[in-house]
Amino acid sequence: MKFVKYQATGNDFVVVNGDVEKLNLSDYETIKKLCDRRFGIGGDGFIVIRSHSETDFEMLYYNSDGRPGSLCGNGSRCAVAFAYEAGFFEGKECSFMAYDGIHRARFHSEIGKVELEMADISNIEIGTQMVILDTGSPHYVTLVEDLSDLDIVEAGKAIRFSPRFAEDGINVNFVEQSGENQVIVATYERGVEDETYSCGTGVTASALGEYVLSGQTEQGQHEVNIQTKGGNLAVRFLVSDGNFEDIWLIGPATKVFEGEIE
Repeated sequence: MKFVKYQATGNDFVVVNGDVEKLNLSDYETIKKLCDRRFGIGGDGFIVIRSHSETDFEMLYYNSDGRPGSLCGNGSRCAVAFAYEAGFFEGKECSFMAYDGIHRARFHSEIGKVELEMADISNIEIGTQMVILDTGSPHYVTLVEDLSDLDIVEAGKAIRFSPRFAEDGINVNFVEQSGENQVIVATYERGVEDETYSCGTGVTASALGEYVLSGQTEQGQHEVNIQTKGGNLAVRFLVSDGNFEDIWLIGPATKVFEGEIE
């Protein structure tokens, strides 16, 4: 099997061309082994790109535990870069089918940056210093004073495996405000069951969650700059009548290496 390894702000993926490679996508154990960092290629997820009748391509995403996952924002940006290199589309703009429907994207190949359109958000559960929302994957977002004082894995596990979320899981994002329209985000990801260097749907949820939790009410266009352990991203969104629309996740997608494995 030929594969390409991509990373997006430290979130890394094994990507394959499903039109060329004949894969048994129900063989979850093999997918898990491919993502294993000691006995396989190593990655936070496994991505298959294949042709689709309605869009330029389709993206199938699997978590590192081998199981099918929901939308992965960083993985989607890597999928766009891979699809461009593999000839699924030409020019800057494309559309693709993912877990939660059709997405548009713009690939700036000269700088290796992808702008990814996310689904509109209108349903947000607001609690005490936390919000829950779905940005293609379910996310729990909470504000903290100092991320350096927090054990992300233990704090994330406590929420992810709490009685409410234990069965289906939830991604947990801890957000520290670092300036005007600037935040630092750390994410515990379900499926990986660990802290990852970055999470695309998580930083999107964090940008929207920080807007809600900080008491902002200003309508119109907003952009939040986000720092993760793996690098910097931005989330641009429109606030209209309390809803979040025209949401774009912006950040790099980098090819690391390619190879073959049996």
